[in-house]
Amino acid sequence: MTSSKHLMELPRKILIGDDVLAEIGLFVKSLDSGAAQVAVITGETVMEKAGKQCKQSLAESGLKSKWHVVYDSSIDTVNRLYEKIRKDKPDFVVGFGGGRSVDVAKMAAHRLDRPFLSVPTSASHDGISSPFVSVRGTEKPYSIKANTPIGVLADINLLAQAPPRLLAGGCGDLVAKITAVKDWELARDENGEYFGSYAANLAYMSAKIILDESEILKRKDKFSVRTIVEALISSGVAACIAGSSRPCSGAEHLFSHALEYVAGQDCGLHGERVGLGTILMAKLHGLNWQRISGALKKMGAPIRAKDIGLTEDQVVKALVKAQSLRPERYTILSKIKMDEKTALSLAKSVNVL
Repeated sequence: MTSSKHLMELPRKILIGDDVLAEIGLFVKSLDSGAAQVAVITGETVMEKAGKQCKQSLAESGLKSKWHVVYDSSIDTVNRLYEKIRKDKPDFVVGFGGGRSVDVAKMAAHRLDRPFLSVPTSASHDGISSPFVSVRGTEKPYSIKANTPIGVLADINLLAQAPPRLLAGGCGDLVAKITAVKDWELARDENGEYFGSYAANLAYMSAKIILDESEILKRKDKFSVRTIVEALISSGVAACIAGSSRPCSGAEHLFSHALEYVAGQDCGLHGERVGLGTILMAKLHGLNWQRISGALKKMGAPIRAKDIGLTEDQVVKALVKAQSLRPERYTILSKIKMDEKTALSLAKSVNVL
């Protein structure tokens, strides 16, 4: 096994609880006492629902805020936003919203070399606390590294108001850690790749809670929301510790990215696609795919391709294409070569088709 030298950047503070959005001003000040100007990147719906409270809290702490509404997470949006924000010379960047807003803000903060606060409004993905962003329109069809959020503020009341589908998507992104860790172990054993046991165990633990507690979590009450958010934050921290997305992203994520290629960018949520990918890759790894599928079903996440409008042809093509998107990342798909016949047989064997 090769040794690895990497820098660990972890969130400095995480504030989680009911109605903590009212404390965002004080929280920013606790992270950066010299901050005066804040750039807030958000979505239209979040701006209407909670923008006033957020703005008021920032103002009460003596922080001037300039707000920027984004509608997608494309590289064009990031570029335009960067040029816009750069002129204001903010001391601090806040990503306030769903995955799109947090990713765009993270990327903008990285380019501006400014500290970044992640304020998620849905528990739909593990980018809440990790340095990785999924930006469309770049040369790389997978997540790229930016900066780790200096802080995370998770308001459970606000998160609980998000559509249940987003929470189910978050569960799909969590169970993905099961096959991601297996792929990482495979890369260690067969390719001599660095493997971080602690990071792998932390990511796996975040996934296992969905398998073990799905009967309770399916209620989607505030306890469930908090548990899922904490698990997503922990898995993001696992990526920080590993210095790469290895503990969180394997062949199931490559399958998800390939689906965007063959079916377009509106083929379900990120977590929904990787959930399906996890069922498929679990079978290839010889894991209990039925348990994963059962837990996702309880949480209301899709377990069949047609649940998110995918055709048989799209699933087969995505499975065949997946590994070629990132050939240097060794996964189960590096070992088991996919052709159309094998892909179709696999997807049918786990009832994804």
